[in-house]
Amino acid sequence: METRSIYSAIIVVTVAVCYYKALDCGFVFDDMSAIVENKDLRPRTPVANLFWNDFWGTPMKMEKSHKSYRPLCVLTFRMNYAISELEPMSYHLVNVVLHAIVCLLFMKVCNMFLKELTSFLAALLFAVHPIHTEAVTGVVGRAEALSSIFFLAALITYSKCTSYHGKIQWPPLIGTVVMVTIAMLCKEQGITVIGVCCVYEVFIAQRASFQELLSILLSFLRGKPHIPPWLKNSIVRAIFLVGTTVFLLMARIKVMGAQLPVFTRYDNPASMENTPARQLTYNYLLPINAWLLLFPSGLCCDWTMGTIPVISSVLDPRNLITVGFYAVLGKFIHFMLQQQDKRNRVIIMSLSLMILPFVPASNLFFPVGFVVAERILYTPSMGFSMLVALGFQILLDNKQNLKPLLWGMLSLLLLTHSVKTFVRNGNWESEYSIFRSALKVNTKNAKLFNNVGHALEKYEKYAEALEYFEKAVSVQHDDIGAHINVGRTYNNLNMSKEAEAAYRRALSYFPQVQPGKSYQARIAPNHLNVYLNLASLVSKDPSRLMEADKYLKTAVSMRPDYVQGYINRGDILVKQGQKEEALKVYKTALQYEPDNADVLYNIGVVLLELGRPEEARKSFEAALNSEPDHSQSLYNSAIMIQESGEQKMWPEGIRRLKKLIKREPGDAKYYFTLGMLHMDMQDYKEAEKDFKNCIKFDPLFRSALFNLALMLNNNLNRPMDALPYLETLIQKKYFKNYPEHTKALLLMGDINVNVLKKLDDAEKNFARVVELEPDNVQAHHNLCVVHVERGDLIRAEKCLTKVHQMAPTEKYIINHLNIVRTKLNQLIKKRQEEMKIQKEGQPPKGR
Repeated sequence: METRSIYSAIIVVTVAVCYYKALDCGFVFDDMSAIVENKDLRPRTPVANLFWNDFWGTPMKMEKSHKSYRPLCVLTFRMNYAISELEPMSYHLVNVVLHAIVCLLFMKVCNMFLKELTSFLAALLFAVHPIHTEAVTGVVGRAEALSSIFFLAALITYSKCTSYHGKIQWPPLIGTVVMVTIAMLCKEQGITVIGVCCVYEVFIAQRASFQELLSILLSFLRGKPHIPPWLKNSIVRAIFLVGTTVFLLMARIKVMGAQLPVFTRYDNPASMENTPARQLTYNYLLPINAWLLLFPSGLCCDWTMGTIPVISSVLDPRNLITVGFYAVLGKFIHFMLQQQDKRNRVIIMSLSLMILPFVPASNLFFPVGFVVAERILYTPSMGFSMLVALGFQILLDNKQNLKPLLWGMLSLLLLTHSVKTFVRNGNWESEYSIFRSALKVNTKNAKLFNNVGHALEKYEKYAEALEYFEKAVSVQHDDIGAHINVGRTYNNLNMSKEAEAAYRRALSYFPQVQPGKSYQARIAPNHLNVYLNLASLVSKDPSRLMEADKYLKTAVSMRPDYVQGYINRGDILVKQGQKEEALKVYKTALQYEPDNADVLYNIGVVLLELGRPEEARKSFEAALNSEPDHSQSLYNSAIMIQESGEQKMWPEGIRRLKKLIKREPGDAKYYFTLGMLHMDMQDYKEAEKDFKNCIKFDPLFRSALFNLALMLNNNLNRPMDALPYLETLIQKKYFKNYPEHTKALLLMGDINVNVLKKLDDAEKNFARVVELEPDNVQAHHNLCVVHVERGDLIRAEKCLTKVHQMAPTEKYIINHLNIVRTKLNQLIKKRQEEMKIQKEGQPPKGR
């Protein structure tokens, strides 16, 4: 027991050292879809959704679903998200821990068939094998480890329900079914452990020989069946397991909607070939996978597209490799058939562990969405590790004089594998590093060049990205996605003509529509992006909006469930002024994705423009119910709350804006709207902070500059503090592309009149407004005020009379005019009295 504990500790430490660098890795490749973009990880998504959606968060019933059903694995991702949201380290840490658990369970399984030391060596080889890096360091590979844990647990549990010619132990048998179910809910291949259990039942527990089984089979064929007593209990156990398998498969098919996933020829080129090319290629993939286990040097994260050219002829020399593989496999089977001893039974279990879990991914029975995938070899490598350890044990037993050499060679193997695994972890640090490392061993896959380009795009290195996208085109000229990438990059480089040409080249590779026939070919959604990109490009020219609309109509006609096509078409219709038609298009998109927050938001925007604010607000709220972090809906709903003046909703508006600020602290418009809300609440100190934060991130945010100045002058009685903001607003050099801010000129004029007493400057301010806006009553009135302040009541009276004619109903003008006239009358009367007194005081003139 003490030795076993030491072995366990060594394995755990080895795993920790080999995968230490995994903790520094980010989310790469498939992690982006399964983790970063997967709504099922968010707390707002009901947990029940995990059991109706695929691994990537797409409803299983949808045609675009990959049909990868792994709800329990997604549930662990969701737990990670609850703890650390999208902090990658916690996800990688869980993966490393799970791998260590698998290694310990595997050693326990090996102890059922091998010596303790040999079992330890098998587990150690499994722990350090470089082929596992993708399954352990890639976060999505967690499905492999989780499934393997319950796969091994099911086998261990099953070993307790059976014995040599013994009775059925029902509790462990039922426990086995539970473990199998959990394994399958972690990853589909977990169900294959039932086949391994059946092999264990016949050849390990009952120690049946092939000759014995053959004689039983022949008795059935002769019509005189002979069933040994021991076989009856085995049959019951097998029926129970197989019945469970059928039930689980039926349930799986039900969840899938009785549909197989549909893949393109880029995912799995051989799947689109005819006989015999398809069969020859698929069989050739078997030795390719075996070679990766034997010599894991040239590892690659993606083996799709042109990585392994299709074998189109029986004369292809690669077929000899396939023949050689089957010859070696046949030799193993022949050895097993010869006799039935402990060694043979270990070989039987090793081959069953290696072959059965691999069958679902082999392409031999149904096509899958990849050519070769290293993480798929995670569970099959257990059988391989067991075979290697058994071979080492046999050599040690038979070659005593070579012990030092054998141990030295095994140590070298373990060391090189450990170093390779450690180094390989570094490749998974980022998307750029993983795809660049893949290109070192695989230059036939256009997808890898595309992905390096995507990684460079994220850093806005468009010129470098373009080189990789063009290389992808040269590697596979009919790669529609590569042509799209070239076009998009040209667009980012402001080379519109080249971008349009690239998009049209992509279109030339689409299957052609025959006149009078419907479009039957399945188009991948990402390929339809060419229509979106082309429409977006041509719509920059207002005269080509109808052309843009035509492209988008074509896209949704090819795939009616292409929601992004409807979204973009609605945007084009809005630009054309066809708001009602745009609304219909958005509502069509909702039929396919009722909870699509982008669609609901766009509907809200159109409803606002149609003058239906209540409906618009409901649409924004529906978008937030679907996606509480939807930035545009949060922002626009907060604006509507502010503009509506509903005091009871003000706290909610503030909460939404603060949520946006937390996520995007450098976005000035959030601070501005928050400041407007605080102004409405008469919380001027907070409003001042908000406006100043807004100006901090956007010093020329006109509305923030003006409202801050207005509040400082009117509400906080600090007109001198308002001046710098007003001076910025009225300087033309800052706002060359904007009209002059007349409100700022008016406010500056007011301060010049009332505070600074600079009447000439004030007159210039108001006169400039009148020049810009001849019908601006306020500016005309304020000019009159300047005349009043100067004491020129006659000019002021004439001025106010003119303003009164412009706005006959404005009471403040009437009042002001009356005041001026009263003062003017008083002045005239006073003058008349003075003149009268002066006249009466003079002596009469002589004759």
